Amino acid sequence: MRLALDAARAAADAGEVPVGAALLQHGRVLAVAGNAPRTLSDPTAHAEMRVIRAAAAALGRERLEDCDLWVTLEPCAMCAGAIAHARIARVYYAASDPKGGAVEHGPRFFAQPTCHHRPEVYSGIGEREGAALLRDFFAGRR
Repeated sequence: MRLALDAARAAADAGEVPVGAALLQHGRVLAVAGNAPRTLSDPTAHAEMRVIRAAAAALGRERLEDCDLWVTLEPCAMCAGAIAHARIARVYYAASDPKGGAVEHGPRFFAQPTCHHRPEVYSGIGEREGAALLRDFFAGRR
C-alpha cells in the first residue's frame, strides 16, 4: 500500500485527485500510477486503469489472474469493471468511497449476477492515510 500512497501524493502534487494504485504479481511490482485524468486529458486515466494497462502491456496479456491490485480508494464502477475483465485475483483498498465507490457502495459491482469474475476484496488497509490525503486535498480546494 505504501507504493499506492506515494503515487497518490504525487497525483495530488500534480493537481489530480490523490488516488494511487500498484499492481503486483507474486509480490513483484508490475506497475505503479496515480490518477491523471486532467494531466492526460483522459477521463479513464484513473490510477487503477493506468496500472492495469501498464501491467497487461508488461506481461503481454489481458488476463491478470495471478496479480494483486493495491489502491488508496475504493474503486469506482469503471475501475471495478476493468478489474473483473482483467480477472485480477485480489483487490486491497484503503479508504471507502460512499459517493463513488462500487465495491462496498453504490452498485456493489462484484456482487452483481452479471459480474463474471469476483476478486477477493480487502478494505481498510492504510485507510487513515488514504482518507487524510483526500480530505486534505479537497479542503485545500474549497
